[in-house]
Amino acid sequence: MTDYSMHEPDVSGTTTEEWDDPRLEDFDTDDLGEIAGHFLLSASGFPPENFTDLKLPVVEPDGDLNKNALQTAKSGGHGVGAIDDIDDDKQESVEELIDDLANERFENADLGD
Repeated sequence: MTDYSMHEPDVSGTTTEEWDDPRLEDFDTDDLGEIAGHFLLSASGFPPENFTDLKLPVVEPDGDLNKNALQTAKSGGHGVGAIDDIDDDKQESVEELIDDLANERFENADLGD
């Protein structure tokens, strides 16, 4: 199992716009330390060694926390449950963080299970 590092992302605002996973070229910087602030998990710590180490993006490149990204991270096909090598305790912690972010930043943010 990979020992993923988890952290709360850097957020400047919120959005409910349609969500697409960001690519490295979507960011105005190539500083992985800054880019990592848009993700919940990293396989190599924060800052990550490579962009591909980052998992579960939830913040748009412009800094807005995306409610649809939180939904995807929690239960979508690319969400925390789809990460093969994550342990159960870490998965539960990530799901709790996602719920906390949604409830703190969005009104009526029930993401379900």
